[in-house]
Amino acid sequence: MTAPSTAPVPPSRGGRWIQRWDPEDETFWRETGEKVARRNLVFSVLSEHIGFSIWTVWSVLVLFMGPEYGLTPADKFFLVSMATLVGAVVRVPYTFAVAIFGGRNWTIVSASLLLIPTVVAFAVMEPGTSYGTFLVCAMLAGIGGGNFASSMTNINAFFPLRKKGWALGLNAGGGNIGVPVMQLVGLAVIGASGGPRVLLGIYIPLIVVAAVLAALYMDNIASLKNDTGAAKDAVRERHTWIMAFLYIGTFGSFIGYSFAFGLVLQTQFGRTPLQAAYVTFIGPLLGSLIRPLGGALADKYGGARITLWNYVGMAAATAVIIVGSMRESLAVFSVAFIALFVLSGLGNGSTYKMIPGIFQNKALAQGLTGEAAAAYGRRLSGASMGLIGAVGALGGLGINLAFRQSFQTAGSGTGAFVAFLVFYGLCFAVTWAVYLRRPAARTAGPATTETKTQLSYAEV
Repeated sequence: MTAPSTAPVPPSRGGRWIQRWDPEDETFWRETGEKVARRNLVFSVLSEHIGFSIWTVWSVLVLFMGPEYGLTPADKFFLVSMATLVGAVVRVPYTFAVAIFGGRNWTIVSASLLLIPTVVAFAVMEPGTSYGTFLVCAMLAGIGGGNFASSMTNINAFFPLRKKGWALGLNAGGGNIGVPVMQLVGLAVIGASGGPRVLLGIYIPLIVVAAVLAALYMDNIASLKNDTGAAKDAVRERHTWIMAFLYIGTFGSFIGYSFAFGLVLQTQFGRTPLQAAYVTFIGPLLGSLIRPLGGALADKYGGARITLWNYVGMAAATAVIIVGSMRESLAVFSVAFIALFVLSGLGNGSTYKMIPGIFQNKALAQGLTGEAAAAYGRRLSGASMGLIGAVGALGGLGINLAFRQSFQTAGSGTGAFVAFLVFYGLCFAVTWAVYLRRPAARTAGPATTETKTQLSYAEV
């Protein structure tokens, strides 16, 4: 079979455009598609990685903000909460920006936009600056959270269904690792007695490099056109909101805990900024590294199965955290918290693998086959990813607000962790009821088809 042409569309559209893209065609994938897809994946990961770093920079900056800044622990939790909120909200427009501008073009723009929060924070980061100014800076940093949504939508279009779990897991994991890298750089700066401006200054040239490399080496897919109908269909699709709920439990936990871990150690266990920084990077690092494994396991065993048992593990780790918190055992608390990070990362990979599989399954249930089914799956999964990612990130906001309330009322985070434990139980129940519960066997033809459709969700 001859591979489809990859000649660019007319230059009036600008940039590097691939006119035809069919990753489900094995000959095309082997001869042309895989090399191009992997190249785009590498530079997408780089931009998303720096985006995550800038999004979570305030989780490190608050460690620098001692008594001379005049901020209470509640003030600091609210700062990081606002960064989380903006990062969640901008994921929706960032998702559709890929179809409007092209994946390569939007990566250049979104990477360049990271200069705004970084340069502004660099200019005002000193004692005496008003709390309102710091709040605006934290909100500006939230735009870094949008890079994830556009990157995932773009990479979802490049890879065939059989490779999506691995590719999306690697893309997201490489982005997520921007969190511990930022915290490690912050640890080095604190250890060297440097100030917060040193930390911010390190990232300004890296942002420029990411934007330039995206311009040089990435591509746009011409067929990924803006489709408002897909967005409307995704909003009406119940699986979009079910997966958004489940993603709160995985990614919402990861990003929420990434912002809060250092502050919890400082507030509840009296750790110094340097002592907190020595520990806080470990959980996000391991959670990021394991995310591709979650996607790969989902490819092999089914995302729903991996997700279900992952919630069992998250609930168990949270129960141990509660015990460590009540007994004021720093060792038990820290080890269990790091385990919870690892499980949240694993679940991130398995839940995101479920999304394209669910919509591919729906296409097959409607009688579509071949490229028609694949196109339907790409259309709805791409449109839904931004909504799912945005709602999932709002889970991080909920976590930080829960910690803020718990510390204000009880002086510890125990109450917040009890709420998180209940929520993981709900996530387990929803995963089982929607994607793994086997309906009663039936003999009639139409009913048999319905049963097969339901059972096949276990493979997504």
